[in-house]
Amino acid sequence: MEYKDLIRKKIGRIADRLLTVLFSICILIIVFILFQVTTFTTFHIPSDSMYPALQAGDNVLVNKWIMGARIFNIWDALEDKEVKIHRLLGVGKIKRNDVLVFNFPYPAKKDSLAMDVMLYYVKRCIALPGDTLEIRNGFYRIRGTEEELGNMAAQRRISGLTENDSRGVVMESFPWSKRLGWTIKEFGPLPVPAEGQVVSLDSISILFYQHIIRYEQKKELSLRDKLIYLGDSLIREYRFRENYYFVSGDNMENSRDSRYWGLLPESYIVGKATRIWKSKDPADGHIRWDRVFKKIE
Repeated sequence: MEYKDLIRKKIGRIADRLLTVLFSICILIIVFILFQVTTFTTFHIPSDSMYPALQAGDNVLVNKWIMGARIFNIWDALEDKEVKIHRLLGVGKIKRNDVLVFNFPYPAKKDSLAMDVMLYYVKRCIALPGDTLEIRNGFYRIRGTEEELGNMAAQRRISGLTENDSRGVVMESFPWSKRLGWTIKEFGPLPVPAEGQVVSLDSISILFYQHIIRYEQKKELSLRDKLIYLGDSLIREYRFRENYYFVSGDNMENSRDSRYWGLLPESYIVGKATRIWKSKDPADGHIRWDRVFKKIE
């Protein structure tokens, strides 16, 4: 009898320890998930579109504190349903030249924006909400500032391209209008909308904003006899509900960015990439120690 009691006590102690360990593991998993959702997450760089700042095989830390972490129904997003995105309180603001990680907003075969929760891009912020952006001879310019933006070496290379010698680079650009004739060398001016900003709409300005107006209003937008209709209502101006950004890859000859697809909504931004925490050469799998913990600039 005493022997059986002893066995039961041992089994009880083992079960108690197992339950404690399992509980601790569950708590750690929950803390890790909360940390990933609200504070920092990681992102793997798959291509050289941000070279030389980032290289394929880099793994970067993404700071969500600056803008505030996003809260939304992940299951609805995975099923391509419309999601409402809310942000926790942030502790700072995005600045020009910050490197951002975001959900790609322009899926194929759609005339509006849609968040692909499984597709992330990393690009450099060139223009902020309220800025007016131009590209002159390949160089980014923000009206009212002399700040150098983006990869200057790449802009010099773009400056040397011609229509007859583009070296495989797509020269035509957003909003893909022969009437405007914008290219990645001569582009704009493009006012980048800020929340609450009002713009006049005409047959030109509608080319810049048609996708994001459809995205905000969830209604059909059309041009009839040079007049703009939202659904069945004639509109001559529009007040934006959200902030937007213009972003660019540093490897400008090989980057699918705002020069080609347009403006990035603030709600699609995950956070700011701050530091490379690991880097592995895709060719041979070796760790690139010179890049580990390197600050992203």
